[in-house]
Amino acid sequence: MSDNQNDKQEGSSRACGCAQVDIDKRNFLISTSAIGALGCAATAVPFVASMTPSERAKAAGAPVEVDVSKLKPGEKTTAEWRGQPVWVIRRTDEMLAKLAAHNDQLSDPDLEVPQQPEYCKNKVRAIKPEYAVMLGTCTHLGCSPNESFAVTADWDGGFVCPCHGSKFDLSGRVFKGSPAPTNLVIPPHTYLSETVILIGEDAKESA
Repeated sequence: MSDNQNDKQEGSSRACGCAQVDIDKRNFLISTSAIGALGCAATAVPFVASMTPSERAKAAGAPVEVDVSKLKPGEKTTAEWRGQPVWVIRRTDEMLAKLAAHNDQLSDPDLEVPQQPEYCKNKVRAIKPEYAVMLGTCTHLGCSPNESFAVTADWDGGFVCPCHGSKFDLSGRVFKGSPAPTNLVIPPHTYLSETVILIGEDAKESA
């Protein structure tokens, strides 16, 4: 066999060898990618499964329980329902006594606009006077008002929106001159016990 023939044969062998290496490398990469994808899927499954039924239900807008047993008079706690903050304020006797003192300063003191369930359409906008329940979202542009419970000569305590200055009393009723057109919304709620409130479900006994 001539030198040229030997060179051609060796070149052909090298080419075949390179092609085989390329095929093997491609197969390796495909296998690695497939295994990686399966690993990601296997990681995702436990994460989804780790969500408890109550968390999944909460994300879907199911009723939320709020335990107020440790809430002291004059304090506020915040829960989340349907992606919105819900305030529960434990009002003192002094706070309740001041509610009627500024009716003439309010835009809707008689609750003519339906921003609350019928069972909260009363002087204190509550099922139980001690506990006020309302959405912590300003009815102007959706900001969250700040609590301003300190009583002064011209302020009986309530909430002030930091965005545009809307003012609300401790029942969530809006003061005249505020950009907010209506009172704060009271969500449907009921009591499961003396100290546990269920947000998102109407009071059966009063509805």
